[in-house]
Amino acid sequence: MVKELKIFALGGNEISPAGIFDMNTGKFVFPSLSEQWKRTSKTCDLLAKIIHDAPDEYYIITHGNGPQVGNLLMNSNNSDLSSEIDICDADTQGSMGYMLSQLTNSLSILGIKKIAAETISKVVVDENDPAFLSPSKFIGPSVTQKDAFEMQQKENRPYMFYKKDGNGVELWRWVVPSPEPIDIIETDIIEANLIAGNIPIAVGGGGIPVIKIKPEITDGYEIYRCKFGIKYSRKFSSNNLPVNIYSGVNAVIDKDLSSSLLGIKLLKKMRARGEKINAEFFIFTDIDGVKLNYQQRDQIDLRHLSLNEVRKLYNENIFPAGSMGPKIKAAINFLEGGGRRVIISNSDLYEETLNGKAGTIIEEN
Repeated sequence: MVKELKIFALGGNEISPAGIFDMNTGKFVFPSLSEQWKRTSKTCDLLAKIIHDAPDEYYIITHGNGPQVGNLLMNSNNSDLSSEIDICDADTQGSMGYMLSQLTNSLSILGIKKIAAETISKVVVDENDPAFLSPSKFIGPSVTQKDAFEMQQKENRPYMFYKKDGNGVELWRWVVPSPEPIDIIETDIIEANLIAGNIPIAVGGGGIPVIKIKPEITDGYEIYRCKFGIKYSRKFSSNNLPVNIYSGVNAVIDKDLSSSLLGIKLLKKMRARGEKINAEFFIFTDIDGVKLNYQQRDQIDLRHLSLNEVRKLYNENIFPAGSMGPKIKAAINFLEGGGRRVIISNSDLYEETLNGKAGTIIEEN
């Protein structure tokens, strides 16, 4: 019997309602904690219904954290916290994972005994990734052009034009480095939860970005230097392989790229054990699927794409790096890594997407 591994990557919209522009103050109002809880509960109810229809499959929940991590950084009174993005990544992983664990309640009320198990996840990136020299990942709430310029001058935070809202107001958001994920440290823990029948909530916000520390050999000792002056050392021996020592970096990893990597790693491990398994990757976002000429008069909805078609479009730089680009790259990686199909849509249109009436389905052929 072939089982399915289904990965649901939730955008920030699935956890937090979009910010509301206050015409009186000229600022965006970030949703209250109560509003975020309610929105997350609605998302969990939707996921529970999907799981209820096929309770014996494997499920993984991942999520973004762009609005939340940015809001935490911008409103922190702690000067150390406001400069350490990886700490805020960890903070929002915990709090948002906690909110998403309401899925356990939603499943219980439907008679399904599965635990949504949030797992703090560290994701390895390359310290020499060119993304560190070219920030592209939007975080935090939208601000007006005036506020963006003021904060850029005062706090030396790079802002980038994002889009225009329904009132024609130009929206700007803080951009930070977004290096590519190359490994997930807690993969075995996530897999163990999966095999135990639980539903892991993993690589939240793309994971906490860490780099592997290369040792220095000094006076016969192998020394690993991490953040804040912390170091680890042991006597050097040419017979020993370097220890796996990691330290955080200031970045936000794209959650879709990390989710895709997690799916590929789990798929390989399961198949290596002899399991017959297929994998599907659902990317939930705030728009109805992939589009050409987005928000232009000649906009085209792309309902079904083959892997070759989506590769061609991606290589033509059709999709922006700060929005749809990483989703398309994640889809390509997933299918090339053995996944069966990728679905990009709004969660409220889940059924319509499966029926080809909304969203975008990407398959190998």
